[in-house]
Amino acid sequence: MYTATAGRMKYRITNYTRKMANKIGVVVKPSSDPQKKIDVYRNSRKIASVGAAGMNDFPTYIRTRGMAYAKTRRRLYKMRHERDRHLKWSNGWLADKLLW
Repeated sequence: MYTATAGRMKYRITNYTRKMANKIGVVVKPSSDPQKKIDVYRNSRKIASVGAAGMNDFPTYIRTRGMAYAKTRRRLYKMRHERDRHLKWSNGWLADKLLW
């Protein structure tokens, strides 16, 4: 989900991502980095920019291709990022928790 903003596409944060952010105690906003989807804030301090702009994520796949396809893509994402998604508060962990 993208909206045009000043010559670039800006990611529109989904309810899924907001729900997951609330679950882990962070706030998410559209990223100030044009190459990323979201900025993550903890205790009012930016801790990361995650999600490659232009790439799909779990809630986007649900919307565009359906739940079965989205679950397949999530499984493949988790396999592909197995090494970088387990260190708590790392960019990989945040992307896994918030977008997948």
